[in-house]
Amino acid sequence: MWYGVQILRRGCKLDSVLARLPAARSPDSGDSGSLGRKSPGLGWDNDTPLWLLLHIAPIRNEKDVVVLFLLTFRDITALKQPVEEDTAKGKKKVGLSKFARLARSVTRSRSVLVQQFSSHLPAIKADPTKQSQIAHMISLNSDILPQYRQEAPKTPPHILLHYCAFKAIWDWVILCLTFYTAIMVPYNVAFKNKTSEDVSLLVLDSIVDVIFFIDIVLNFHTTFVGPGGEVVSDPKIIRMNYMRSWFIIDLLSCLPYDVFNAFDHDDDQGIGSLFSALKVVRLLRLGRVVRKLDRYLEYGAAMLILLLCFYMLVAHWLACIWYSIGRSDAENGFVHSWLWKLSNTTGKHFYFKPSSNSESNTTHELHKGPPRGTMYVTALYYTMTCMTSVGFGNVAAETDNEKAFTICMMIIGALLYATIFGHVTTIIQQMTSVTARYHEMLNNVREFMKLHEVPKALSERVMDYVVSTWAMSKGIDTKGIKLRLKDMTATFRYIFNRKVFNEHPAFRLARMVVLLLAMVSPMIIAALGICLPIFWREY
Repeated sequence: MWYGVQILRRGCKLDSVLARLPAARSPDSGDSGSLGRKSPGLGWDNDTPLWLLLHIAPIRNEKDVVVLFLLTFRDITALKQPVEEDTAKGKKKVGLSKFARLARSVTRSRSVLVQQFSSHLPAIKADPTKQSQIAHMISLNSDILPQYRQEAPKTPPHILLHYCAFKAIWDWVILCLTFYTAIMVPYNVAFKNKTSEDVSLLVLDSIVDVIFFIDIVLNFHTTFVGPGGEVVSDPKIIRMNYMRSWFIIDLLSCLPYDVFNAFDHDDDQGIGSLFSALKVVRLLRLGRVVRKLDRYLEYGAAMLILLLCFYMLVAHWLACIWYSIGRSDAENGFVHSWLWKLSNTTGKHFYFKPSSNSESNTTHELHKGPPRGTMYVTALYYTMTCMTSVGFGNVAAETDNEKAFTICMMIIGALLYATIFGHVTTIIQQMTSVTARYHEMLNNVREFMKLHEVPKALSERVMDYVVSTWAMSKGIDTKGIKLRLKDMTATFRYIFNRKVFNEHPAFRLARMVVLLLAMVSPMIIAALGICLPIFWREY
């Protein structure tokens, strides 16, 4: 196996079923090879002439660095005339005619080779001022040379890749707006907060609805990963897949319920309650978080934050339900409900105000009372104490409805507490596992030194060696990873050692062949004051 630079420093020789003719022998002159084009003459075992055109083309990556060389062999025997044996020595005309025929055939075959390159590569508009020098040496334009890089999937102009930077930022925006919706919708429904009465809140909710509607449109134009792991970019397949999966749920969550609620009249309480209840459908937007949950599972810190946010979100929902139950009991005349007791404690009492509906039936509505913020904080305090413990008794369930809800809330809270905080413990343990292994290793080394009565000077050197080794690897099993990535060992060694070869003065003026030692040089970590023998071998 030869590396790219080594290929350029060797002559052209093919040893297989082909027998080299004397006229086609290329001298192995070490540095005589150059990047470009050669036309070695070969022959079969029966001395039938065979002419091959050899092109050496550099392969660049996305950083415009030559990483490979492409060797292309083309049979040009048909383009050449039979080479006559020059038996008469000293006839210069015959030799010149042979050289002219060879140059003409090579020029003729070059156009064929360029055509072959162009047919397999996409047309790229290259800047003529940035033509590659290596491409100029081999008389090939840089716009037809292949590149060694990860090829992005070819998608139509109106299709977005699901892993592009814009889509990643957009998903985080949708995640934040989803949590905003999950907080505000239950609060507005429980406290009967009409967005039509608050212009700023109405504008904000309308903007959120528009953003979620734009997200539906983007989902019709975003690629997805198919069952076989391939990236699906066909617009028809994308639309059908989205229509069969999340389209209905996303559409129901984006309907303008605030516009419907604007038609809520005081004389028809039933329709107003229906429109207020329809806002809860917006909680279906949480499905957007569920479908992208696998992306957040890769990061321990992100998953920890999401679990805590979900726990607080459930507590917020239960607080809104707890307030609704207390207000319903207070409106029904239960003066011993928690909400009525709160009004007596704060000194801001409720009072009933008579009202009439469309059927001319007189009803009484609850008015005044403690501030809305005080009632919400008290409800959230009670739900948090019940979810984390058994409560403290300062806020307690008094009516039958409150007691039944408290029982259900304790069951839900116990399950959530065990599940969520169990995961939190696991995540924190994983985040601190490296530090724990580090201290355990240091303790084992110290115990080993004490057990064998190692001298203090040597013990300090051993500890320095252990600490420096850990600082280099961070506790990662490098040997196991290298075994799994055995085919890329040379690439990793070059990346690990290039800093030494690029910055050390001893290698500053070294030739490229010497720098190739970075690919075959293993990393050796030695203790202070110890010189390890280094053995060189030829690769």
